[in-house]
Amino acid sequence: MYVKIPQVGTVVTGDDVEIGANTCIDRGALNNTTIGNGTKIDDLVMIGHNCKVGNNVVLSGRVGMAGSTTIGDNCQAGGGAGFAGHLSVPAGTIIGGGAGVPGTIDAPGYYAGYMPALPHKEFFNILSVIKRLPEMRRSLKRVEAKLDSLNKTE
Repeated sequence: MYVKIPQVGTVVTGDDVEIGANTCIDRGALNNTTIGNGTKIDDLVMIGHNCKVGNNVVLSGRVGMAGSTTIGDNCQAGGGAGFAGHLSVPAGTIIGGGAGVPGTIDAPGYYAGYMPALPHKEFFNILSVIKRLPEMRRSLKRVEAKLDSLNKTE
């Protein structure tokens, strides 16, 4: 059974904020949803309840932020990027267009990537392999080097 939670917070926008057409900013559930000074929000952006968007952030069209996402100052998110919610993104981070952010990002940087929806188990199997690719590559290079040295001794 679903339980309705009254949305008693508000939306607080800073100075020099621009909000594009058909953008939706949900009021906070218990606290406020906040948009920092100088932030530019394109058309068709969705900002969920209790989100905190820092100063001078740029959100391109169709960015979606689920509730309680915190975006640091001077961040950028390309068109169609999505944030899973209840996560933080550090100041100065760039999220590439179409990228999905499933959890908190610990270090600022440029994050990108796109994967179509797959069955849950298949996606996590692929993800576990992707995470191990750098070590698998190093291991393969070691094996190739040993093979090369064996071939030279023949």
